Amino acid sequence: MVAVIKTGCSVRSIFNYNENKVKEDKAQCIGESNYPMEVSRMNQSIKLGRLLNQNALNGNVKRGSVHISLNFHPSENHSAEKLLEIAHSYMEKIGFGEQPCLVYQHHDAGHPHIHIVSIKVRADGSRIDMQNIGRNQSEKARKEIETAFGLVRAEDAKKQVSAALKPIPASIAEYGRMESKKAISSVLQAVVSSYKYTTLAEFNTVLQLYNIKADRGSEESRIFKAGGLVYRIADRNGKPVGVPIKASDFSMRPTLRFLERKFAQNNTERAFEKKRIRSAVDCAFFGKDLTLDRLVSLLEKEGINAVLRKSDAGLLYGLTYVDHVTKCVFNGSALGRNYSAKAVLERCTAGSEKEKKGSTEKVVLKGPDVDSKESSKAMDLLINPKGLEELMKPVWQEDYVAGKFKVRRKKKRRKKGRSDLN
Repeated sequence: MVAVIKTGCSVRSIFNYNENKVKEDKAQCIGESNYPMEVSRMNQSIKLGRLLNQNALNGNVKRGSVHISLNFHPSENHSAEKLLEIAHSYMEKIGFGEQPCLVYQHHDAGHPHIHIVSIKVRADGSRIDMQNIGRNQSEKARKEIETAFGLVRAEDAKKQVSAALKPIPASIAEYGRMESKKAISSVLQAVVSSYKYTTLAEFNTVLQLYNIKADRGSEESRIFKAGGLVYRIADRNGKPVGVPIKASDFSMRPTLRFLERKFAQNNTERAFEKKRIRSAVDCAFFGKDLTLDRLVSLLEKEGINAVLRKSDAGLLYGLTYVDHVTKCVFNGSALGRNYSAKAVLERCTAGSEKEKKGSTEKVVLKGPDVDSKESSKAMDLLINPKGLEELMKPVWQEDYVAGKFKVRRKKKRRKKGRSDLN
């Protein structure tokens, strides 16, 4: 079992995310904890109201929402009752046993998993400290639950989990190697529900890593005017090859209308995901002068693809980051001024110019009254060891003592009415 814990600013957003999955028949709410009634008797207003009302007891908590996913091995097929027991046991062990929560079973991925929606604020208004909860309480709870419920251990499935964080090899969608529809479908299954993108361009940036393109056609085309969408395999240069396939022909129906709903769901505040990419870029530049290719290589080691968008003339005009760990996609400008294509290129150029300048600098003796002979003489002193010894020879000079520390003799004052003469 693998547990992933995320916090956020909006309880409503994570609640709507899971409820929308229920509407799309991709999930179901299987249970609750610390609610006044069973989940089957509650409407959405009651479910959300319970969380919002308790969260409002402490206005100082800015990131009050808690979104937890418990992920199981693909070979495990547990009943809803067992999944609910696992969820309650996990929440109890990490210190959330008294918190209201909703448990959703999702069916939109290649492995069984549940989502738990809860809050940080206790019933008395105090805040639950979640610092290092993933490393401490959650890790301990995970191991105990794996033993108690006979689950596949995360350590045993480590290779499979690591592979899930990496993009599918582009060769899997190479034209002519296998059936086009099957190749595209396998990529869509891995991307559509897993990654968070907010525009068709961002969605295409992820697909580009797998040699796939979602195409609306030209603005005058019949497909574009009808709001249609087709998927095509692209070659290594990004040019479409083969016959396009309608989005409605795939079992999951990733049509434009479907994607637009995904854009709206994904268009929420993703502060943590942005911070991770910013930190990776800044760490790559820290103390080093990088080329653009070197930066791309360093980010790949962190699980981030920096996708460069270039014109036909080879000029860089755009940069998109695809984080395969958090499954998020961001244009460089969305992360801030320093992470856009122009700014990153300037940071790389500035480093190379600095390195070039440093390698061409020469030592020059300067002085207002130094002529060429004196300059040559001074250089000989520096090169000749005996001359250098002469230069470094100490010269005695009188010690300087500040005036206020000098001993001063007191002058005798002459008293009035007295004479020095007898």
